[in-house]
Amino acid sequence: MTAHVILIAPAIGADLREARFGGDGPPEPAALAAARTAAGALAPVARAWTGPAERCRRTAEALGLEAEPAGALSDLDTGRWRGLRLDEVAASDPAGLAAWLADPDAAPHGGESVGALCARVGAWLEERSAEGGRSAAVAEPAVVRAAVVHALGLPAAAFWRLDVRPLSATELTGRSGRWNLRCGRELLS
Repeated sequence: MTAHVILIAPAIGADLREARFGGDGPPEPAALAAARTAAGALAPVARAWTGPAERCRRTAEALGLEAEPAGALSDLDTGRWRGLRLDEVAASDPAGLAAWLADPDAAPHGGESVGALCARVGAWLEERSAEGGRSAAVAEPAVVRAAVVHALGLPAAAFWRLDVRPLSATELTGRSGRWNLRCGRELLS
């Protein structure tokens, strides 16, 4: 049976807008209103999940999804950088930031490497392949990028070359370990 997984990036919030590592703030009210408007653009799904961040949970609710929380859909753990903006990390730990961006197995912040994130999300995606059917998940942009890297068998370094816009849907269809990608469509288009 073919699996069809729709990965939806959450509505934008201040943390995302400020490029803050691991922020768990709420989505902006206007962005939540846009998610409620986009709810009708989603085809019915048999099952839905959400990452644990408030932004993901509230976006799933606004989209009308009865989503189960899934720890495997947690954002990249950025350790001691959590809560800091990118420019703050660049100023306080330029060598660590450079190493992290250059090596997908590096975790100079003491958290999770990009390679480990790709493996974690890839395992979750393969469970969906085994289940088959149509499902959706609201997950942080890093999780969506990791899923695409896994699904297409890309090197983990490609993670940094993928952009995921808020309230966009990235669709993966597959079975037996082979996935196809429909690139992120705007839910409000």
